[in-house]
Amino acid sequence: MARRILIAVIAIIVLLSAGCRRQADNGEIPDENIENGNVAGEEDEGKDEEKIDEIQSIVDGMTLDEKIGQLFIFGIDGTEIDDYTINMIDSHKVGGFIFFGNNLETAEQTVELLNSLKERNRNNILPLFFAVDEEGGKVSRLSKFFSNLPNARTIGSINQEDISYEFGRVLAGRLKELGFNMDFAPVLDINSNPQNPVIGNRAFGSTKEAVIDNGIKVMEGINSGNIISIVKHFPGHGDTSVDSHVDLPVIGKSLEELKSLELVPFKRAIEEDVDGIMVAHILFPELDKDYPATLSENIIKNLLRDELSYDGVVISDDMTMGAIVENYSVGEAAVRFLKAGGDIVLVCHGYENQISALNRVKEEVLSENISLRELNEKVYRIIRLKMKYGLSDILVEEYDVERINRQAEELLNRIKR
Repeated sequence: MARRILIAVIAIIVLLSAGCRRQADNGEIPDENIENGNVAGEEDEGKDEEKIDEIQSIVDGMTLDEKIGQLFIFGIDGTEIDDYTINMIDSHKVGGFIFFGNNLETAEQTVELLNSLKERNRNNILPLFFAVDEEGGKVSRLSKFFSNLPNARTIGSINQEDISYEFGRVLAGRLKELGFNMDFAPVLDINSNPQNPVIGNRAFGSTKEAVIDNGIKVMEGINSGNIISIVKHFPGHGDTSVDSHVDLPVIGKSLEELKSLELVPFKRAIEEDVDGIMVAHILFPELDKDYPATLSENIIKNLLRDELSYDGVVISDDMTMGAIVENYSVGEAAVRFLKAGGDIVLVCHGYENQISALNRVKEEVLSENISLRELNEKVYRIIRLKMKYGLSDILVEEYDVERINRQAEELLNRIKR
């Protein structure tokens, strides 16, 4: 409990400092550093170092199982908490859950499900990620009770920054209302291949300009609603002819070709302090002839981490997709992803797959194939993200579907003008 209180205090400090920075950026509060002669911001640097030390102290105080559990987001079966899910929370200290349409029948049932998971998790050191794919268009897990929103292509064709930002804000509003805190959106793929079977109108367009101008604004709109935005699918899924849910796509582009097109939106997102990046199950033989991006050290560590200077959270695409399970065991894939530089393994389906991945990663840590230093760095990044958004186990007591739907209708009316 003492550790929980410490984490809550640190989270409040992080949120307050982030809020002050946002106000200063908007010109609402004068720059006190300059007024007081502290041009270099030495006082702020000291505060930042103090926060870093506090987060590190939390990492240092965690058990091995607590640390390993934070590396996973799992799917669940059904519409209510079950024994398998309870075991994941109680015994394995899992970092979060992802939800699909079959988990979410009504707004009332959704709130009850998320609240029950929060209640079960209260004895654990860290709150849970509650993630969902809510992109608009055909990829909407909440469409049974919230109004349909346009797809990304429609938003991109309008190409107005205020509309794109509002689109993201509306997405965030529906998640926040029910207790979610993470959106696997927006898609930053450039739909450069018209025959692409999986991206299509999920992309904001077929040019890097369309994706940057609209995708980044949607990301910022999601963040404005205090929802974590995970952009996808690095290093680019827009030129594939195979659906990675079924099999492993192959893209034969060189690094220079990727830098001139597919990587550009992700580079911009990194410059704009993106919360997290999801890596795709795609083989790029010119970058790594042996492993798909999710399992490739050359792509995650060398390209994303080192060359693009990204130090945020890296999440895998679902490790139970055909591109992986047709070629690797889920446990092997989880280990390779983490060793390649990833942080959070996404395992959406199958309790046995989830247990296998947890056990295999623990074996690798105990045998020092994944070093304690690497493990601590991953956990540090995850805690930093949870604190940035003030995640907690506070239950949702009230929600208003009609109010959220009115926000969507207002956006749709603006689009029609």
